[in-house]
Amino acid sequence: MRISWPKLILLMAMSAFGLWASSEVVIVYYTLKRALPYCTLGQLNPKILGIALDCYAVLSSKYSVFYGIPLELLAVGYFMVNLALVFFIAFGSDLTFTTSLKVLFGWRFIGIVVVPYLVIVELFFVKAICIYCTMMHVAIVVDFIIISYFLFYKRISLVPGSQATSDATA
Repeated sequence: MRISWPKLILLMAMSAFGLWASSEVVIVYYTLKRALPYCTLGQLNPKILGIALDCYAVLSSKYSVFYGIPLELLAVGYFMVNLALVFFIAFGSDLTFTTSLKVLFGWRFIGIVVVPYLVIVELFFVKAICIYCTMMHVAIVVDFIIISYFLFYKRISLVPGSQATSDATA
């Protein structure tokens, strides 16, 4: 294995959490057509600063799809790609490791760029917050922090066979 177990777990943790949250929305809301657990309609929740905790308002808004595809389905794909790249980093060849680490940083960078837009849409246009969407946003931000930490502070090396790539400590 190319990286230590603690690093592998850290790299996978938020992606797995985000995959769970996005899958919950896809399965319960879009497939089963039911209300999400812990998400009540806005009328039942007091508004704080004019913003309600209302998953239905967010998920049924015109902003919840991208070219007809629900954003949560795209999020499932995003987190699955994250997990696949982490697998390639941990268990791939030297070339796969180097390429996957670069791609993972870029992929997570795309995620971190999209999050502010989604938060602005929720707060200022829909005036509602979906807790599942917020969980996905947190997962994306923490994912980016973790990979940035490993690349720039802990210096997981992009050079195959170097000491840092086979580092057994977190």
